[in-house]
Amino acid sequence: MATALSEEELDNEDYYSLLNVRREAASEELKAAYRRLCMLYHPDKHRDPELKCQAERLFNLVHQAYEVLSDPQTRAIYDIYGKRGLEMEGWEVVERRRTPAEIREEFERLQREREERRLQQRTNPKGTISVGIDATDLFDRYEEEYEDVSSGGFPQIEINKMHISQSIEAPLTATDTAILSGSLSTQNGNGGGSINFALRRVTSAKGWGELEFGAGDLQGPLFGVKLFRNLTPRCFVTTNCALQFSSRGIRPGLTTVLARNLDKNTVGYLQWRWGIQSAMNTSIVRDTKTSHFTVALQLGIPHSFALISYQHKFQDDDQTRVKGSLKAGFFGTVVEYGAERKISRHSVLGAAVSIGIPQGVSLKVKLNRASQTYFFPIHLTDQLLPSAVFYATVGPLVVYFAMHRLVIKPYLRAQKERELEKQRESTATDILQKKQEAEAAVRLMQESVRRIVEAEESRMGLIIVNAWYGKFVNDKSKKSEKAKVIDVTVPLQCLVKDSKLILTEASKAGLPGFYDPCVGEEKSLKVLYQFRGVLHQVMALDGEALRIPKQSHRIDTDG
Repeated sequence: MATALSEEELDNEDYYSLLNVRREAASEELKAAYRRLCMLYHPDKHRDPELKCQAERLFNLVHQAYEVLSDPQTRAIYDIYGKRGLEMEGWEVVERRRTPAEIREEFERLQREREERRLQQRTNPKGTISVGIDATDLFDRYEEEYEDVSSGGFPQIEINKMHISQSIEAPLTATDTAILSGSLSTQNGNGGGSINFALRRVTSAKGWGELEFGAGDLQGPLFGVKLFRNLTPRCFVTTNCALQFSSRGIRPGLTTVLARNLDKNTVGYLQWRWGIQSAMNTSIVRDTKTSHFTVALQLGIPHSFALISYQHKFQDDDQTRVKGSLKAGFFGTVVEYGAERKISRHSVLGAAVSIGIPQGVSLKVKLNRASQTYFFPIHLTDQLLPSAVFYATVGPLVVYFAMHRLVIKPYLRAQKERELEKQRESTATDILQKKQEAEAAVRLMQESVRRIVEAEESRMGLIIVNAWYGKFVNDKSKKSEKAKVIDVTVPLQCLVKDSKLILTEASKAGLPGFYDPCVGEEKSLKVLYQFRGVLHQVMALDGEALRIPKQSHRIDTDG
């Protein structure tokens, strides 16, 4: 009698990878893969008690995978939410005749109910700290004979302004959210603060509304209303009305923004602002995977300007971005250029140089850490001095690369090693079990592989000479690292059918006879095979589909 598998054993399996079928596989493809593995693992085919026990265990695992994927209802749940979705409370009331689309809707409803129960415990804190630094003494120093007080030869660098703001969002229900925010500002010894409370309600799938109340020591009470509405699937409008009470009376303000999606990546905006600083603004923003482009024109009192900016997004692991902008108006002209880069999982560091007339030269450093932003505008000079521009450009680059090489990179490497070690410790028992299962599967495959090899040799077909799976070290700069691979020649040969081997786009660790030899690290599959008497070789990434034989894999032995 077959023994049932434990919950932990089932939870660690990828059913599609186990059966080596595509996620879009039809029922006939599933049935063919299931029958093939049943013939391989059927307990009655093995007389040795130990092999019979191992075959029984693997046979049950394959049977469980086929049961889930062959049933449209359980397969729909598994495809969307994995094995955990099959264990969720509430499925016992779902009718068996429901379609996959209806099952998806039912699961999302159950998920929303669980989400609403967790809303009361959630907040979304956001904060900004801005510290303005006056460093003009570095470049605009007076001659010593004009100085009243000797500074000892060192330039004076001062903090002339500071701003701190913080906000939290507290979801009350699935449609209502309370927002509390506050700020403190100081400049040249004078400062003040304010506090705001807003209540936002999602009225429908097309819009929401928000009421805002505020007060501060520099300005009087504030009352505002904000509305958002989708007019069409490609067009929306936002309106913000505010009443500011002060000793000079009531100051009303109104801002309206009309936006339209011009195409998949481009949005056009029209903005009208009436109040203390009235203005009309139009802009076009195009955002793609590799770039971000903005052009804007504003007519207003007292500021009118034209703006053009471009940002290039590099497709690297550090999400590097280089940007530049030109802004010209009645107040003068400003050219700004800079870059930003991800320095850790939750941190992004950026710097920009601003050169303007009559603003002078400034360096702006920004660090985004999770939901917190730290901003340091450093004013270097009121004049356009080439030396200030040079040092503002080169200085941050030198400091960044030195810090990245001496501090950030070693820290991230040590952090990654700690995480990998923790992951290895937490999965050590599972990996050991997987290794034992893989070794048992290889032993069960021996007889089938012998027959497959004989059949392939007789017709000059596909013979797997050697196959290795795991982490390969090909970079000479990583000689200290050790390769972590396992021999998977037998499991791959067992998958050969009619001189073809097809692997789907899934992790190879779930294939029969495989296991993960290096948890948390990048893995590849290297195969040396023979077809029609000619050697071929290929290396594929872990999640990459593979189909052999191919002419491009052929080893050129002419040289």
